[in-house]
Amino acid sequence: MSEDFSKIHIESSLPKSWEEEVTFNDILYDWIGRAPWLAISAVAHAMLLLLMMVIPWHIFDKPVEKSVEATLDVPVEEITEEPEEEPEEEIEEEEPLDEPVLKDAEVSDHDETDDNQDFMMSEGDPDFMSDSPFDDTSLNDVIGIGGGAGGKFGGRFGGRRNLRKAGGSGTEQALKDGLEWLANHQDDDGKWDADEFMKHDPATDICDGAGRADHDVGVTGLSLLAFMGDGHTTRQGLYKNKVSKGINWLRQQQDFESGLIGEDRNTNFLYDHSIASLAMCEAYYFSKNPIMATSAQNAVDYIGRSRNPYSVWRYASPPDGDNDTSVTGWMIFALKSAEEGGLKIDSAAFTDAVSWLDEVTDNVTGRVGYSSIGEQSSRETGVNDEYPRELTEAMTAVGLLCRFFLKQEPDTEERMTKHADLMLKTLPVWDDENGYSNDLYYWYYGSYAMYQMGGKHWKGWNKAMKDAVLSSQETTGSSKGSWDPNGPWGMVGGRVYSTALCVLCLEVYFRYAKVLGAR
Repeated sequence: MSEDFSKIHIESSLPKSWEEEVTFNDILYDWIGRAPWLAISAVAHAMLLLLMMVIPWHIFDKPVEKSVEATLDVPVEEITEEPEEEPEEEIEEEEPLDEPVLKDAEVSDHDETDDNQDFMMSEGDPDFMSDSPFDDTSLNDVIGIGGGAGGKFGGRFGGRRNLRKAGGSGTEQALKDGLEWLANHQDDDGKWDADEFMKHDPATDICDGAGRADHDVGVTGLSLLAFMGDGHTTRQGLYKNKVSKGINWLRQQQDFESGLIGEDRNTNFLYDHSIASLAMCEAYYFSKNPIMATSAQNAVDYIGRSRNPYSVWRYASPPDGDNDTSVTGWMIFALKSAEEGGLKIDSAAFTDAVSWLDEVTDNVTGRVGYSSIGEQSSRETGVNDEYPRELTEAMTAVGLLCRFFLKQEPDTEERMTKHADLMLKTLPVWDDENGYSNDLYYWYYGSYAMYQMGGKHWKGWNKAMKDAVLSSQETTGSSKGSWDPNGPWGMVGGRVYSTALCVLCLEVYFRYAKVLGAR
């Protein structure tokens, strides 16, 4: 009895079906159960709606006869008010800034913050920014040359460049005139003619300063480097056609099997090849043209085969065991450019080059020798017997710049400071009468090396270099923008050689802000 009562009590305590609490889960379960039928219903309704839309209901309408009355009305001319023209906004032209007279205190040591005087770049390629490992800011700080100007090519490719900040105020027009002279004296086939460049001058005003015919390859390479240094490439820039024609001409001079650019018909042919190879590698770096890659790689391979085993280069290929610093400098720069462009090189050449520089450096004076310790180079002055040997520190400049290329730094390589100290004692000076000091080869290497040093070394060098280069540029006639070739090697390369090197000097302020100093 008690069990029946308990059962009845429990059943009576349970909620009835209509009293059960409906939860969210119950509703969700119910919707899931109904979903297939809801979907079928939705599809059926959609099909019915589409069917109704496509039925041509107008066929069920009775035709209605319509009469059309036409009247010819003269259209009333619509008067529209022309909107008032908004006054054109007047654009104020910037007044040209007067170039200040450069005083000693105004020469930059790369630490200036005054950027009031900006210059628009010449119309070169604005896309030439680089991801080169040499552009790393930390590396730049380590070698003690101050903050960079951004990108492998520094201020050259930011759209603007601050020449005053870099110590180059007053050089822009000279640079433009130099490039214009080179552009006007390029042959139609793309080369620069070392000995007959004056064919482009009017008969009444012919430039002098012919070089030697067997150095067309070399002076063409230097001219191309001058244009590319200002941002003109095979793709973009005011002089892109000039650059393209020049590169194509160099490719046509290359022996397909050996890779040699030009011919080995003089003792200095490896100079020509190394400079042309450098220009080829530079052009390829920017264009990534696969056809150009083949030419550049072949040229670099020839350089590799011309190096003495476990040493460097001189005049012979195949090598004969002789070495010198001058040819080696150009070869190192060409290999560095090739390396950056992703071409195959023998990196052992860099290690052996450091060993060579150490071998020929006088640790007391800091002088870098030509082919032995402290030996000055054999330079032809082209003047008279009073100056039988060139007295500048050309090889010391080559050595200093090479050390920067080879990732050495003044803080840990004491000889680099000694190199620079020695060069401060032999600053650029233009001598119209004798020309023995007009060593443009030295000025070129020295400018890029001292720029990397910065500080007092750059201050002293920059002032002297600017004075010498700007004061000696021709300003009238067919020779306007060029430089007389009256220094060492001037009679070999001629006016094209001297002009290209001086233009390269004037590009030091923005061309390579980082450790890759002077390609």
